[in-house]
Amino acid sequence: MKIFVTGATGKVGSRFVPYLLKRGYNVRILVRSAEKALSLKEQGVDVVIGDLLDNENLTEAIRGVDAVVHLAAQFRGVSEEIARVSNIDASVILAKAALEAGVTRFVFSSTSLVYGGISRNNPCREGDVLQPVLPYPKTKVAAEEALLKLHSEMGLDLRILRFAFVYGDHDPHIEEFSPIMSKWNPSLQMSLVHHEDVSQALMLAAITQDVDSRVYNVADDTPIAIGELLRLNGFPEQVPPTGGWPSTGPCDMVIDTMRIINQLNFHPQYPSFYTARDMEAL
Repeated sequence: MKIFVTGATGKVGSRFVPYLLKRGYNVRILVRSAEKALSLKEQGVDVVIGDLLDNENLTEAIRGVDAVVHLAAQFRGVSEEIARVSNIDASVILAKAALEAGVTRFVFSSTSLVYGGISRNNPCREGDVLQPVLPYPKTKVAAEEALLKLHSEMGLDLRILRFAFVYGDHDPHIEEFSPIMSKWNPSLQMSLVHHEDVSQALMLAAITQDVDSRVYNVADDTPIAIGELLRLNGFPEQVPPTGGWPSTGPCDMVIDTMRIINQLNFHPQYPSFYTARDMEAL
């Protein structure tokens, strides 16, 4: 089986591609920089140089693969216009190119941040109403909607994965995000997912046939309190702001994963942050 991957040199992609290679899959990647992809090419990856927004040969680059996994995105530090073009327009361009190439299976990397903006008393489920207020998840919701339209109108075999907060495998994500998390209520529970399980979920979405659903939450089995997560990573005790911690719903950042467990046979290798810590996988 051959899998086409965008964003292969990013935080998720640079771990996902070797994960596929170790399991015997053939991988073709689209990158803008040959230099950044040199190590992957040395591992046997088929490297195509190009840009999703300016690539006349995109359809031909995809032709002959069995599935497309779209990881490329703009997260922070860009204008709303760049985020819109990169996260929405590029996703639609890639999906249409895949359809033109005769490749219908399309895996789209999204985020649990799409559930933000609404106070939630129960773990977030895939069919919940989405009203995010932050720019990044707003672009992900718009991209999801555009791709779902291609599913209904053109037969795109779409699998959307909404990832919880990603950590592990020497990724400094927790450290980078700690200034923001330190301002949150320390008792707030948050779902996490280890990079190894991100790769597992992406692989399962790419290889599993005849799925009934289009959207899947991805997280480990054990949400963790913000204060506990910061303490375990060596950050100082949080100081409540004047007037106390802002009010939140008990499950604002907790996601339900029963659908991916039942339909894609997903089972986290690291079911909790403590497991990853004990196995020295941080």
